[in-house]
Amino acid sequence: MGLDITWAVDWVRRSAQVIAEHRMELIELDRAIGDGDHGENMDRGFQAVLPKLDDLPAGSTPGDVLKLVATTLISTVGGAAGPLYGTAYLRAATAAGPAVSLGPEELADVLAAARDGIVARGKAEPGDKTMVDAWTPAVDAARDAAEAGEDAATVLDAAADAAERGAVATEPLVARKGRASYLGERAVGHRDPGAESSALLLRAAADSAAAATGS
Repeated sequence: MGLDITWAVDWVRRSAQVIAEHRMELIELDRAIGDGDHGENMDRGFQAVLPKLDDLPAGSTPGDVLKLVATTLISTVGGAAGPLYGTAYLRAATAAGPAVSLGPEELADVLAAARDGIVARGKAEPGDKTMVDAWTPAVDAARDAAEAGEDAATVLDAAADAAERGAVATEPLVARKGRASYLGERAVGHRDPGAESSALLLRAAADSAAAATGS
Protein backbone atom coordinates (compact mmCIF):
# COMPACT_ATOMS: atom_id res chain seq x y z
CA MET A 1 0.00 0.00 0.00
CA GLY A 2 1.46 3.31 -1.10
CA LEU A 3 1.09 6.77 0.39
CA ASP A 4 -0.80 9.38 -1.60
CA ILE A 5 -1.66 13.06 -1.56
CA THR A 6 -3.61 12.71 1.69
CA TRP A 7 -0.51 11.47 3.46
CA ALA A 8 1.68 14.19 1.94
CA VAL A 9 -0.65 16.98 3.03
CA ASP A 10 -1.01 15.48 6.49
CA TRP A 11 2.78 15.23 6.75
CA VAL A 12 3.10 18.94 6.10
CA ARG A 13 0.39 19.78 8.64
CA ARG A 14 2.02 17.58 11.26
CA SER A 15 5.41 19.07 10.42
CA ALA A 16 4.10 22.58 11.01
CA GLN A 17 2.58 21.48 14.30
CA VAL A 18 5.67 19.71 15.63
CA ILE A 19 8.00 22.53 14.62
CA ALA A 20 5.70 25.01 16.39
CA GLU A 21 5.66 22.82 19.49
CA HIS A 22 9.47 22.54 19.53
CA ARG A 23 10.21 26.09 18.35
CA MET A 24 11.78 27.18 21.64
CA GLU A 25 13.79 23.96 21.94
CA LEU A 26 15.24 24.52 18.46
CA ILE A 27 15.97 28.15 19.32
CA GLU A 28 17.86 27.10 22.46
CA LEU A 29 19.83 24.43 20.60
CA ASP A 30 20.80 26.97 17.95
CA ARG A 31 21.56 29.64 20.52
CA ALA A 32 24.16 27.34 22.07
CA ILE A 33 26.17 26.76 18.89
CA GLY A 34 24.64 29.01 16.20
CA ASP A 35 22.82 32.30 15.91
CA GLY A 36 19.64 31.21 17.69
CA ASP A 37 17.15 31.67 14.85
CA HIS A 38 16.60 28.09 13.65
CA GLY A 39 13.37 27.49 15.55
CA GLU A 40 11.90 30.84 14.58
CA ASN A 41 12.84 30.46 10.93
CA MET A 42 11.52 26.91 10.63
CA ASP A 43 8.27 27.81 12.34
CA ARG A 44 7.76 30.79 10.05
CA GLY A 45 8.44 28.65 6.99
CA PHE A 46 6.03 25.85 7.80
CA GLN A 47 3.31 28.21 8.96
CA ALA A 48 3.61 29.89 5.56
CA VAL A 49 3.05 26.55 3.81
CA LEU A 50 -0.20 25.73 5.63
CA PRO A 51 -2.60 28.13 3.85
CA LYS A 52 -1.15 27.17 0.48
CA LEU A 53 -2.20 23.55 0.98
CA ASP A 54 -5.82 24.60 0.55
CA ASP A 55 -5.02 25.98 -2.90
CA LEU A 56 -3.54 22.78 -4.33
CA PRO A 57 -5.37 21.99 -7.56
CA ALA A 58 -7.35 18.81 -8.02
CA GLY A 59 -5.20 15.91 -9.10
CA SER A 60 -2.14 17.09 -7.20
CA THR A 61 0.41 14.47 -6.24
CA PRO A 62 2.79 13.96 -3.30
CA GLY A 63 5.50 15.44 -5.51
CA ASP A 64 3.44 18.60 -5.95
CA VAL A 65 3.14 18.94 -2.18
CA LEU A 66 6.88 18.50 -1.73
CA LYS A 67 7.57 21.13 -4.39
CA LEU A 68 5.17 23.53 -2.66
CA VAL A 69 7.05 23.07 0.61
CA ALA A 70 10.37 23.60 -1.18
CA THR A 71 9.44 26.87 -2.85
CA THR A 72 7.81 28.24 0.30
CA LEU A 73 10.74 27.41 2.56
CA ILE A 74 13.22 28.90 0.10
CA SER A 75 11.29 32.16 0.02
CA THR A 76 10.46 32.47 3.74
CA VAL A 77 13.13 30.72 5.81
CA GLY A 78 16.26 32.70 6.58
CA GLY A 79 19.73 31.52 7.46
CA ALA A 80 21.19 28.27 6.19
CA ALA A 81 18.03 26.27 6.80
CA GLY A 82 16.01 27.80 3.96
CA PRO A 83 18.33 26.81 1.11
CA LEU A 84 19.18 23.45 2.71
CA TYR A 85 15.63 22.34 3.40
CA GLY A 86 14.38 23.96 0.22
CA THR A 87 16.86 21.96 -1.83
CA ALA A 88 15.98 18.82 0.11
CA TYR A 89 12.26 19.11 -0.60
CA LEU A 90 12.88 20.12 -4.21
CA ARG A 91 15.06 17.06 -4.85
CA ALA A 92 12.48 14.93 -3.04
CA ALA A 93 9.75 16.29 -5.29
CA THR A 94 11.79 15.42 -8.37
CA ALA A 95 12.35 11.89 -7.07
CA ALA A 96 8.63 11.49 -6.37
CA GLY A 97 7.84 12.58 -9.91
CA PRO A 98 4.23 12.42 -11.12
CA ALA A 99 3.38 9.32 -9.06
CA VAL A 100 0.02 9.51 -7.31
CA SER A 101 1.20 7.05 -4.67
CA LEU A 102 4.60 6.25 -3.18
CA GLY A 103 5.51 2.73 -2.12
CA PRO A 104 8.39 1.60 0.12
CA GLU A 105 11.09 1.76 -2.57
CA GLU A 106 9.86 5.12 -3.85
CA LEU A 107 9.86 6.57 -0.34
CA ALA A 108 13.42 5.39 0.21
CA ASP A 109 14.35 7.09 -3.07
CA VAL A 110 12.60 10.30 -1.99
CA LEU A 111 14.48 10.41 1.31
CA ALA A 112 17.78 9.67 -0.43
CA ALA A 113 17.17 12.49 -2.90
CA ALA A 114 16.40 14.88 -0.05
CA ARG A 115 19.60 13.92 1.76
CA ASP A 116 21.63 14.25 -1.43
CA GLY A 117 20.20 17.72 -1.94
CA ILE A 118 21.33 18.75 1.53
CA VAL A 119 24.80 17.36 0.89
CA ALA A 120 25.03 19.11 -2.48
CA ARG A 121 23.98 22.44 -1.00
CA GLY A 122 25.87 22.31 2.31
CA LYS A 123 28.90 20.20 1.33
CA ALA A 124 28.65 18.37 4.67
CA GLU A 125 29.46 14.74 5.37
CA PRO A 126 28.43 12.38 8.18
CA GLY A 127 30.33 13.33 11.31
CA ASP A 128 30.39 17.07 10.55
CA LYS A 129 27.69 17.75 13.22
CA THR A 130 24.96 18.86 10.79
CA MET A 131 21.55 17.68 9.68
CA VAL A 132 23.33 15.17 7.43
CA ASP A 133 24.03 13.20 10.61
CA ALA A 134 20.28 12.66 10.96
CA TRP A 135 19.48 12.20 7.27
CA THR A 136 22.16 9.67 6.37
CA PRO A 137 21.18 7.00 8.93
CA ALA A 138 17.53 7.70 8.08
CA VAL A 139 18.18 7.00 4.40
CA ASP A 140 20.14 3.84 5.20
CA ALA A 141 17.40 2.56 7.51
CA ALA A 142 14.67 3.33 4.98
CA ARG A 143 16.57 1.52 2.24
CA ASP A 144 17.19 -1.50 4.45
CA ALA A 145 13.52 -1.68 5.45
CA ALA A 146 12.33 -1.35 1.86
CA GLU A 147 14.72 -4.04 0.66
CA ALA A 148 13.51 -6.29 3.48
CA GLY A 149 9.98 -6.04 2.09
CA GLU A 150 8.53 -3.79 4.78
CA ASP A 151 5.52 -1.59 4.02
CA ALA A 152 5.61 2.18 3.50
CA ALA A 153 4.73 3.07 7.08
CA THR A 154 7.45 0.79 8.46
CA VAL A 155 10.01 2.27 6.09
CA LEU A 156 9.28 5.78 7.36
CA ASP A 157 9.20 4.64 10.98
CA ALA A 158 12.64 3.07 10.56
CA ALA A 159 13.89 6.30 9.00
CA ALA A 160 12.51 8.40 11.85
CA ASP A 161 14.02 6.13 14.51
CA ALA A 162 17.41 6.34 12.82
CA ALA A 163 17.18 10.12 12.44
CA GLU A 164 16.40 10.52 16.13
CA ARG A 165 19.42 8.43 17.06
CA GLY A 166 21.53 10.39 14.59
CA ALA A 167 20.48 13.71 16.09
CA VAL A 168 21.44 12.56 19.58
CA ALA A 169 24.76 11.30 18.23
CA THR A 170 25.73 14.82 17.15
CA GLU A 171 26.13 15.90 20.78
CA PRO A 172 29.72 14.66 21.31
CA LEU A 173 30.90 15.79 17.88
CA VAL A 174 33.10 18.76 17.03
CA ALA A 175 31.37 20.79 14.33
CA ARG A 176 33.16 21.03 11.00
CA LYS A 177 30.57 23.05 9.07
CA GLY A 178 28.53 26.19 9.61
CA ARG A 179 28.68 28.74 12.39
CA ALA A 180 29.18 26.02 15.00
CA SER A 181 32.52 25.11 13.42
CA TYR A 182 34.00 28.34 14.77
CA LEU A 183 33.43 27.11 18.32
CA GLY A 184 35.76 24.14 18.06
CA GLU A 185 35.63 22.00 21.20
CA ARG A 186 33.03 24.32 22.75
CA ALA A 187 30.40 22.80 20.44
CA VAL A 188 30.90 19.41 22.09
CA GLY A 189 27.96 18.45 24.28
CA HIS A 190 25.39 20.35 22.21
CA ARG A 191 22.98 18.72 19.77
CA ASP A 192 22.90 20.10 16.25
CA PRO A 193 19.62 22.01 15.76
CA GLY A 194 19.35 21.05 12.09
CA ALA A 195 19.71 17.38 12.92
CA GLU A 196 17.02 17.77 15.59
CA SER A 197 14.56 19.53 13.26
CA SER A 198 15.24 16.86 10.63
CA ALA A 199 14.38 14.15 13.14
CA LEU A 200 11.16 15.98 14.03
CA LEU A 201 10.14 16.25 10.38
CA LEU A 202 10.87 12.60 9.64
CA ARG A 203 8.92 11.51 12.72
CA ALA A 204 6.00 13.60 11.42
CA ALA A 205 6.25 11.70 8.11
CA ALA A 206 6.14 8.39 9.94
CA ASP A 207 3.23 9.43 12.15
CA SER A 208 1.29 10.54 9.07
CA ALA A 209 1.97 7.22 7.40
CA ALA A 210 0.83 5.31 10.46
CA ALA A 211 -2.38 7.31 10.53
CA ALA A 212 -2.95 6.83 6.81
CA THR A 213 -2.46 3.07 6.93
CA GLY A 214 -3.93 2.37 10.33
CA SER A 215 -0.66 0.82 11.49
